[in-house]
Amino acid sequence: MTGRGKRKSKSAQQELKAVNGNVKKVKQHDEEADVPNELRQEVNRLYQLAMPEDFYHFWVFCEKLNPEDPSGALQPSLGLQLAGPYDILAGKHKSAKNSNPNYFLHWRHFYDPPEFQTILVGNAETQYHMGYYRDSPDALPVFIGANEAKKGCSLSQMGDNMFAAVRLFLSKRQKEKSNKKQDRSLCSLEEELTAAAEKLGYSLEQKSKEMKQRDKKVVTKTFHGAGIVVPVDENDVGYRELPETDASLKKICKVITEAPNDEARIQAFAPIQEMMTYIQFANDECDYGMGYELGIDLFCYGSHYFHKMVRQLLPMAYNLLKRNLFAEIIEAHLASRNQENVDQLYA
Repeated sequence: MTGRGKRKSKSAQQELKAVNGNVKKVKQHDEEADVPNELRQEVNRLYQLAMPEDFYHFWVFCEKLNPEDPSGALQPSLGLQLAGPYDILAGKHKSAKNSNPNYFLHWRHFYDPPEFQTILVGNAETQYHMGYYRDSPDALPVFIGANEAKKGCSLSQMGDNMFAAVRLFLSKRQKEKSNKKQDRSLCSLEEELTAAAEKLGYSLEQKSKEMKQRDKKVVTKTFHGAGIVVPVDENDVGYRELPETDASLKKICKVITEAPNDEARIQAFAPIQEMMTYIQFANDECDYGMGYELGIDLFCYGSHYFHKMVRQLLPMAYNLLKRNLFAEIIEAHLASRNQENVDQLYA
């Protein structure tokens, strides 16, 4: 078998023991955001995920920018709209056309893995959006990622809090206008963002110290580039490599999706069927990361031809890793996976 050559050294792998379990420690902020407790509880109840404090601090920041419409405070200057769980803070769910929305799918775009939760939407043509990425549903987010669903599955890391992510987006927007007259509104917003982040103690770095620490725990990058983290014990049990590189696996997927007929497609599935057998052995030996990796890669490839295998791989992997909520999310997403109508409230 040809391995991926991405496996971490044993010393690095040993750092992964406690991925599940208690919520990860995060930087403590002296000031708690002025958001009613009942709203916080409503967000947690509907999404079944704990939100970091920067989520609420940023809402308060946008309230100051536009008290009448905090969700749209960034729209005039950056073309960004607060979305996802921010819709709960804005009370939009109370007047939704859909009386029974699935919050697992609320602003969940085509390539969003269960680990990703949309909080900002931008350019509708490319379906640009940002979201929190967490390695386990019982942990707080490890970074904010950005994706353009119309272009592919790639996730770009945008810092570990809302202030960092929006400031980075703003900086890129300023560079795009570098040859034009400097936009005063962008300069003003940058100053306000920076001041608020510094006051509250949030890092504005694209790659924070905590994100760099997570990088050491990533066992493999996967197609979306953000990587996956699984517990690996002192005996190196928890993850084993797939017998294909990313490049070769993509070639296999391409042959399958472009097969001229069903007979050729069935034959092209042979290498993946072989990997499924390896994964059964891996699961028996507690190397749950192998099936997790292949499931994520096939999901990220995007073709409906792989949905059956993703349904076999990911719910099992998540449940074995005790990340059961992610299993529920992927099952709901695959049952209603499309590139349009991602806003459940007004779909």
